[in-house]
Amino acid sequence: MLLTCNHLTKSYDGQRVLDDLSFRIDSQADNRDLLLLGPSGVGKTTLLRILAGLETPDSGTIDITMGEAATAGAHLRIGMIFQEDRLLDSLDAVANVSAVSPMISRARAAAELAKLLPEDALTKPVRELSGGMRRRVALVRALLPASDLLLMDEPFTGLDDQTRQQVIHYIFETKAHRPLILATHETDGLPPMRTLHLKSR
Repeated sequence: MLLTCNHLTKSYDGQRVLDDLSFRIDSQADNRDLLLLGPSGVGKTTLLRILAGLETPDSGTIDITMGEAATAGAHLRIGMIFQEDRLLDSLDAVANVSAVSPMISRARAAAELAKLLPEDALTKPVRELSGGMRRRVALVRALLPASDLLLMDEPFTGLDDQTRQQVIHYIFETKAHRPLILATHETDGLPPMRTLHLKSR
């Protein structure tokens, strides 16, 4: 997969948050992952939402080639973790993960969740879990389904240092060759990644 962003711009209420932004992601390259850095309000979340098809840029294009040419993400499968967990509060952790794809059995979901959560947390309604546990459920839910691109917006929110290192290891072990675009303020323990600095306007 080759994803090319060409001169993306986006403004809200006359305030430009993305200004002529261009970059390329090649799933076959060694440096396929991209770390988005910059203070709050510089467009990191906006960029991820545009890539996910949830926002439209004011100008610029996103070109995607995946064997056969595709445009604007029409055939792109995306795994995404938002700043909010967006879990189904009445369901347990296993059901939250297995619900996203018929290809994910409860047994498989439970096995993956057990890598990050204590066993007694797997069958509780997620509304009863701590913020850090909920974050780990959201992370497994984003990583486990088949996808072409992973987008993660502050995935380490609510995690202590030890758990964050465990989660970083899990992300990079589980994602395999899928490109990852990661927005975070917490970079300690991350492997070397190509970095895109977004600046205030």
